[in-house]
Amino acid sequence: ANCLEKRRTEEGRAKQLLQALRGLYSEGLGDVVSAKEPGGWARVAGGAEKLLTRQAEAGDEQALFLLGQLYFEEGLYAEARDAFETLKDTDLRALYQLAVMHYDGLGMEADPERAVEYMLRVASSDLPEARPLKYAALYNVGRAYLEGCGVQPCDAEAERLWLLAADDGNPKASVQAQTALGMFYSRPDSLDLEKAFFWHSEACGNGSLESQGALGVMYLYGQGIRSDPESAFECLKEAAERGNVYAQGHLVACYYRKKLFSRAAELAKRIAEYDDIPAMSRLTDCLPEFIAKGMAVALFCYARCLQQGRGVQQDEAQAELYFSKAAVLDFDIAADLQLDVAYGRI
Repeated sequence: ANCLEKRRTEEGRAKQLLQALRGLYSEGLGDVVSAKEPGGWARVAGGAEKLLTRQAEAGDEQALFLLGQLYFEEGLYAEARDAFETLKDTDLRALYQLAVMHYDGLGMEADPERAVEYMLRVASSDLPEARPLKYAALYNVGRAYLEGCGVQPCDAEAERLWLLAADDGNPKASVQAQTALGMFYSRPDSLDLEKAFFWHSEACGNGSLESQGALGVMYLYGQGIRSDPESAFECLKEAAERGNVYAQGHLVACYYRKKLFSRAAELAKRIAEYDDIPAMSRLTDCLPEFIAKGMAVALFCYARCLQQGRGVQQDEAQAELYFSKAAVLDFDIAADLQLDVAYGRI
């Protein structure tokens, strides 16, 4: 299954690259691929590199940028850096990519101060073509202020920048900023659940998987909105099907509370097999912290099923194992669920 998924991903990347080249260099595409089918990523990338190098050496700046992007995709960060450095004063896309590389230390030592400087240059541009990049740059600088990465931490500045990046819920603005605001207003230090619900609603409507799961939980517990179990279940179910582990965990809890123990145990057992939270975060664009929370809820409920023999064969030794795993993933959630057991709420 992993090999099949990798092949599909590579085929998708190959098709995207060909689409980017087709409108610009249709006459040279025969050098990239001669058959109708694009073939594997390596074959397409190799042909594209030759074509773009030839065009870039002839002074084509668009080709040089695409070549830098190709190197970036291939993990050839030193080559990508050189291409973007050449263009950074004339192409805001190159400047943005350099900022990302400085943030993450790709092809160079991490330099968050310079990354912020470059992102702010993108964000302050008045050029029409900069508009989509401006939203992303504002979001990233907001993150830098929240985390104190390259700047002094300042929650108020993070909030201000994210509000600009979110642009009143504009679907063409930064959906990540809209979700970030939902999370920001859910924190104890900046708690405003009505604002949190508003921003998660905007982000969810614009396709955010993270916010869809958060909305389900807010509907479930009446946070920022009147409790609505039906809407909660629909949100959680759809988000869970799309891969949101936080939603999956709370869906397990919903099944458990409805005494649908077989469904709860079946889903929780699948979640218990997840073993790479960082990879799941990259795949779903959901925060690792909330993936761990979702897994903690699922594993605790699975432990209860095993302990009581509900939906599965009773196995107290396995129950203890999963109670412990839940506590390691998120001690506070495990403790809260243990209180729910003590008071008969689950």
